[in-house]
Amino acid sequence: MEDLSREALLTPIAAWIVCAILAALAIFQAALVAGAPIGHFAWGGQNRVLPRNLRIGSVVAIVLYAGFAAIILQRAGMITILPQPVVDVGIWIVLGYTALGIPLNAISRSKPERYTMTPVIIVMFALILTVAMGW
Repeated sequence: MEDLSREALLTPIAAWIVCAILAALAIFQAALVAGAPIGHFAWGGQNRVLPRNLRIGSVVAIVLYAGFAAIILQRAGMITILPQPVVDVGIWIVLGYTALGIPLNAISRSKPERYTMTPVIIVMFALILTVAMGW
């Protein structure tokens, strides 16, 4: 019985933590859109201030993060806003997206991006896997 209650808590805790990380990343992306000189942490680190096309990419990332959060929270049973088939497939797409992000961040030419974002995406992957599996 004790294991069941621990499992029942782990999934929503993982969901909240990953959503907090997504919120922090959305704030980071918004700062990039606003022209903050922190571009060396994103998009390959080639620009301290992002050019227009990468700022648009940051806006798209913010929208994706919001969608990811909705899918994660619904999968964890915390909200109900999307059709369930979207969530059932979407959680695996989100997990795949984060899995792809691990090697992409790890091979970045930008040391700040590589050393900061690779651990972040690994933690996100583990948390999203926890939610996806319902652990």
